[in-house]
Amino acid sequence: MSKVPGPQRILKALTSSLGLSALSELQTSPHGYSACNRADLSCQTKYDGQNLCCFNYPGGQMLLTQFWDADPAIGPDDSWTIHGLWPDHCDGGFDQYCDSKRQYSNISLILIDAGRGDLLDYMGKFWKDFRGDDNSLYEHEWNKHGTCISTLETKCYSDYLPQEEVVDYFNKTVEIFEKLPSYEFLANAGIVPSNSDTYALADIANALQKGHGAEVTVRCRYGALNEIWYHFNIAGPLQTGDFVPSAPDGMKSNCPATGIRYKPKRPKKEPSRTSPGYPNPTGTEPPSTNKGYLKVSTMGQARGCIISRGEWFVSGTCATFRSKKIDDDTFALSSSKGPCTFEQNIFECGPLVTSPSTFSIESGKLSYQGNTTFFADKAPKGATKSKIFAAQDEHQIELEIKLVGF
Repeated sequence: MSKVPGPQRILKALTSSLGLSALSELQTSPHGYSACNRADLSCQTKYDGQNLCCFNYPGGQMLLTQFWDADPAIGPDDSWTIHGLWPDHCDGGFDQYCDSKRQYSNISLILIDAGRGDLLDYMGKFWKDFRGDDNSLYEHEWNKHGTCISTLETKCYSDYLPQEEVVDYFNKTVEIFEKLPSYEFLANAGIVPSNSDTYALADIANALQKGHGAEVTVRCRYGALNEIWYHFNIAGPLQTGDFVPSAPDGMKSNCPATGIRYKPKRPKKEPSRTSPGYPNPTGTEPPSTNKGYLKVSTMGQARGCIISRGEWFVSGTCATFRSKKIDDDTFALSSSKGPCTFEQNIFECGPLVTSPSTFSIESGKLSYQGNTTFFADKAPKGATKSKIFAAQDEHQIELEIKLVGF
């Protein structure tokens, strides 16, 4: 993914072109990574007092880690997803949570403020949390791993903008991920997701090594493929240096020698007429009974339900909703609080609702204005609740609502 400059960076470029002497002095400062004039290869070159803005140390071995999540299914059916970019020591050890002053919980806003909505959109497809809370995963990866990369220290920027290093971390991770299409590497060797076939570790490792150019670490969970670690040394700073494939240091593959399963993410399965959550398999008729539950799922995983005021909740009891047929294809919904509607894009139910929304069913899922995908800002936890939105706008979590019991 090419890096598109945001407003702040455009302003920086314009300022730079003015030739201001103070800025020029900063840009040629030996303390900035852009001024690095030697490219020692991390781990392959002994640390001997090099400028740590130019030489990654002690985290000299960089791991681009990818997930294959099939239960619940996460990300596209034909792509692995990003776990993170980790700086390990050259002996397999690692540091973590290296700078408490740079631990952030607003990664999405940082990227948007930097003009990198394109990067965030890509991450929303390929950098996924299996619990449906992508922002928490981004926060964890930066705070635990990103803060431990020496060349991303704030002092390594000659004209530093707040959180500039955070943007560089996520941009570089995506850039390296795009060069490592694991699904394609495996498919080229005849290794594809299957409910019946199993594979040998040697065949998997060889296919990935051929694509990467160096040995990789393959991780399994309960005998099924789950994670790949691609190892690199870097010549120069993370921002502009060359990522050179390298052999693993430290932990090795934990998969069995044979019989490894590679599960399909979403097995194609026709819903039965008696399956829970599929009250109307043929698709579009209103519910045959007039009450039931609205259960929420994100990326195929059940995640709580809608409660009586129309909010998404993961703790407690699901609210009972009632349907009222409007015509042969549509119906209205109400809860114990009152009729339900989308008011200014937000789903709500209550006594003040005067114009209930019209809904339909598609394969057992709630449909509004022809769409079965809804949105939220954050997955609820514990006693917290989340609002449901009809249009995406800046709401990052996609979800579906199944009608159960109707």
